Amino acid sequence: MTGTLTAANLADLFLHLLLLSLLSIGGAVSTAPEMHRYLVGERGWLNDTEFTASVALAQAAPGPNVLFVPVLGYQIAGLAGAALAIVGILLPSTVLSLSASRWGRARRDTPGVRAFTGGLAPVTIGLLLATAWVLARPFLAEPTQRYGALALMALTVVAMLKTRLAPIWLILAGGMAGAAGLV
Repeated sequence: MTGTLTAANLADLFLHLLLLSLLSIGGAVSTAPEMHRYLVGERGWLNDTEFTASVALAQAAPGPNVLFVPVLGYQIAGLAGAALAIVGILLPSTVLSLSASRWGRARRDTPGVRAFTGGLAPVTIGLLLATAWVLARPFLAEPTQRYGALALMALTVVAMLKTRLAPIWLILAGGMAGAAGLV
């Protein structure tokens, strides 16, 4: 689908990402379920495999987790899509984060600020679990990959909780398991 969107579609993509930027508590990856709903389900600009492959490719690369957004934009509309996607997802949240952090730093000991920051933890965890579900669904739906994918996910969770192993090693192990045909 690369490069086939009209100017109105590009503007719509940009505006949607501007709004999602303000919901990206815990990072841009926490908005992946909504991006999937919009890009795959509503617009049909990508299919499940393209969406998951774009996210996986960007997550495997070194750098911030927001890299998947311009990869999705590129898949949809080439370089223009990538540029609009990264600006759309970063601009509002960056401005809001800078403003809120300055305001919150000056008031960090007030009960309201402490309650707000404490309340964001469960929201972030819920958004990340929703993202995990969206990314795991294509593998779980495939009977030949279902048990391997579940085992790999369980081992990754256990390793993250019980060790101080850097996530890059778990990504490498997952890639090796995939290359060996285990997942």
